Amino acid sequence: MTRRDTIVAYADQQYPVYREIALDLFEHPETSNHEYHACQVLTAQLRREGFAVNVDVAGHPTGFTAVYRASRPGPVLVFLAEYDALVGLGHGCGHNLFGATSALAAAALKQVVDETGGEIRVYGTPGEEGGENGSAKGSFVREGFFADVDAALCVHPGSDHHELTHEEVACAPIRIAFKGKASHAAANPEDGINALDALVLVFNAIGLLRQQLPKDVRIHGIVTRGGDAPNIIPDDTEARFYVRAATVKRMMKVYHQLERIVEGAALQTGCKGLLEPTQRNLVENIIPTPSFDEVYRRNLISLGEPFEERQVFPLGSSDVGNVSQVIPTIQPMIRISEVPVAGHSIEKKEACRSETGLQSIALGAKVLALTALDLLEQPALLAKIKAEHAAAVATQQ
Repeated sequence: MTRRDTIVAYADQQYPVYREIALDLFEHPETSNHEYHACQVLTAQLRREGFAVNVDVAGHPTGFTAVYRASRPGPVLVFLAEYDALVGLGHGCGHNLFGATSALAAAALKQVVDETGGEIRVYGTPGEEGGENGSAKGSFVREGFFADVDAALCVHPGSDHHELTHEEVACAPIRIAFKGKASHAAANPEDGINALDALVLVFNAIGLLRQQLPKDVRIHGIVTRGGDAPNIIPDDTEARFYVRAATVKRMMKVYHQLERIVEGAALQTGCKGLLEPTQRNLVENIIPTPSFDEVYRRNLISLGEPFEERQVFPLGSSDVGNVSQVIPTIQPMIRISEVPVAGHSIEKKEACRSETGLQSIALGAKVLALTALDLLEQPALLAKIKAEHAAAVATQQ
């Protein structure tokens, strides 16, 4: 058998095991940095597959690394694994499939890596959906886990068709808060300092700012604390916002504009104002490497899967972007449904335990492992991908 045949056969052979893992994760959804069961299930299987596993890494108790180093030197390739669920919805983004697919891809590639040389890693990265200590890939980048890595691969559950890596946007989750002074709103309003007025000024200023923002920028927010009673001048208010833009640099420019808006609202009302991130890691924009995606596309088609180019407009955000800022990274979307399903919906959740959704584990693992094999076998291809990525990073505005 060829190496490709070995990878495909192993993925098919082991698929029932990983299918059960995906269903187990689906039935036990865990949110950002609480994915203890998912972490245990995935790492136990990777140990059985012969990987050396470490848990509680990069400041994330449910993060892990799984490593297999061949007897011969070669490129270091990472399969990224996600396994967190959505608050209140469960696995409506497909991360039960995501984690199982990456683990199976690594296990399948391990069957041939001693022949090619190289090192295979799986990085279990918690909290892609965010949260105080969420977007763990940012932590992995900051702590140097990608310093010696040549490329990273993963595939995300999509809808009713296949897509290549999206140019997803950067995102900064922030908290804006004001402290004022409470007083009776009718009897002695002159003694109060209205923290809600300051928050209203922020919303109005953001509304005006939108007229001068580039079309890729989005600012959207909610009031999470606005006061306790109509007859009490609010002394403690808060809002949460997401600031998004096509690049990190552009997003941070808007971030600093919002800081000035908060300062102005505080000055106008006499309140004390605060703007701060609500999670440890900012989410950076994805930098695609088209030649890398082309390798994935060829392998997808070689397995008999249809692929049709579609125009995709970047709307969402993913911390895969943080990885793509430092090394070539792909995150294509894989078909999990016979009909279109929207992300973070009941319909997508159901697709993530459907037969089509579960079969995407074997397909995605094969395509990822075959793509990684091409990089291991073709040094010139990997060098081309790395050079293209470096050029793309250098042109970010």
